[in-house]
Amino acid sequence: MRCPYCSYEESKVVDSRPTDEGEKIRRRRECMTCQKRFTTYEIIENVPLIVVKKDKSRETFDRNKLINGMWKSCEKRQVPLDVIEKAADEIENHLQNSIDREVATTHIGELVMEKLKNIDEVAYVRFASVYRQFKDINTFMNELEQLLNERM
Repeated sequence: MRCPYCSYEESKVVDSRPTDEGEKIRRRRECMTCQKRFTTYEIIENVPLIVVKKDKSRETFDRNKLINGMWKSCEKRQVPLDVIEKAADEIENHLQNSIDREVATTHIGELVMEKLKNIDEVAYVRFASVYRQFKDINTFMNELEQLLNERM
């Protein structure tokens, strides 16, 4: 942190505490050269995750949409909601921890299919049939054959 008095690059933290709202951290610093003290405030930068759709339009990531899509695939299956929420958390964490702030829906769809394959194979096939827009029974059968081959 640059000293506002002498512009020296290094300072040491003398005191650190959260503000009244708890959204910032107030730090008292002391310059390593001139020994003058100054206050800085540290905040968490919340950069939204942007989803790029097939038509190139953009919208902010919505965790509820992710859970709803997975839940529809799991309808009438013995899949507890907390399992779906855990998978959604893992997908969201993966996306938040990536360097890119924009992510394609195709990437999200692949992550969902990867999770559903381990949760429930029927839910996986349901999701894949909508996500990959199966045109006929042959593409559906190809997906099932791939799934069976992976089992072996």
